[in-house]
Amino acid sequence: MSTLAGLEPKEVFHYFEEISNIPRPSYKEEKISNYLVNFAKERNLEYYQDEVKNVIIIKEAAPGYEDVAPLMIQGHMDMVCEKEPGSTIDFENDGLTLEVNGDYISAKGTTLGGDDGIAVAYALAILDSDSIAHPRIEFICTVSEEVGMEGAVALNVSHLKAKKLLNLDSENEGIMLVSCAGGCSTVCELPAEWEKSAGNLVSIHVAGLKGGHSGVEIDKGRANSNILLGRILLELKDEYHYQIAALSGGNKQNAIPRESAAELMVQEDATQLVHKIEEIAEKITHEFSTSDPDIQISVAVEENCEKEVLTEAAARKTVLLINLLPNGILRMSDDIKGLVETSLNLGVLTLEKDKLTLQYAVRSAVGTAKEYLLKRIAALVEEFGGRVTNTGNYPAWEYRRDSVLRDDMVRIFKEMYGKEPTVEAIHAGLECGILAGKIDGLDAVSIGPDMIAIHTTEEKLSISSTKRVWDYILKVIACK
Repeated sequence: MSTLAGLEPKEVFHYFEEISNIPRPSYKEEKISNYLVNFAKERNLEYYQDEVKNVIIIKEAAPGYEDVAPLMIQGHMDMVCEKEPGSTIDFENDGLTLEVNGDYISAKGTTLGGDDGIAVAYALAILDSDSIAHPRIEFICTVSEEVGMEGAVALNVSHLKAKKLLNLDSENEGIMLVSCAGGCSTVCELPAEWEKSAGNLVSIHVAGLKGGHSGVEIDKGRANSNILLGRILLELKDEYHYQIAALSGGNKQNAIPRESAAELMVQEDATQLVHKIEEIAEKITHEFSTSDPDIQISVAVEENCEKEVLTEAAARKTVLLINLLPNGILRMSDDIKGLVETSLNLGVLTLEKDKLTLQYAVRSAVGTAKEYLLKRIAALVEEFGGRVTNTGNYPAWEYRRDSVLRDDMVRIFKEMYGKEPTVEAIHAGLECGILAGKIDGLDAVSIGPDMIAIHTTEEKLSISSTKRVWDYILKVIACK
């Protein structure tokens, strides 16, 4: 039985529910990609599917729009897959369990994938209709956006004719994005050396943080669980001798991590160490009482354990590297008030048999600032005997002063809403910058309906906003 039946716009929510039933984590988009191809085949629409599973679907102009300039509509098919502790969902094989509560749609115990499933639903509703007025529509649906926009990087644009791009990967109704930061995925690896040890095992668990998107909430001052864990280890370092048996935290580079954990081996009685951790925890919860009021730092002790632990030298490098590498906002924009210029987020921390891995999402609206930051990271990691790999490097989307698309969209918005929209830049990455680098003279604007807490298990999509933005999109694509 359909959960979203009866919601308006019914054609949009029909497709949103259909794609919510299809697993689509980053790097595992084959099922949703093939669904899009079958959608095009069933409607005799021109389509292209490349090796990485990007899909382009083209629908020729409706009668009366043959001479109107074509329009690209663009979104991505992958989603951030986060789940609550205890959730049994297998994101590679299971669909989402949708729920409706008042004006909001969410998914039970998981992220919703409104980022960017709503873009796909909007586009499919347009492509499926025989009554919507539109020029030639070129729907671009990319893979692996959430892990560095790798699909957009690989996209072949030779099939495209449009010079105007309507990107549907934004989360605030009434805000038009016209510029964004560039960035990349940075992975720092440090060799791990192990030895056997026995004693009392102290487990530290950091949880209850708000988290959020590292390009959207990085300016909110929210705590990063990986950084908090590193801080605890650093503050313990000078007073207590411990050995590191395990470290972990976060799941996605571009999500501010909400939960991290460590296991420490101590030979002596652990009572004083536990008291010290609780003392540090009290300081941390006080410092972040406004931004993260629900932080929980718990400690447990298991006596008489045997485990492999990092050697003293490897543990020292691990603790220092986590704390010495920069994290968070490095510079605010001088040109746009309130805009973060340069930042990075330690999204994933893992300690495996052969290495410690720190995964960062690096962002900057200034290309030279981004390159300098990457050199800083590499220099420090290499000094510690590690290595750095940068992937998914994408350019900033620069502001275009002479945008016909933006002017039309502002005019239509004022006519429909009776007020001016907000036109701004964003620190989060959008694929517009990559596409602008491939298509000369590309005129792009990004919009979307209201969404709350994307990339978290509290993610919600507003039903009423989805309807208003749908009506707005129809007016935009019908504009001659």
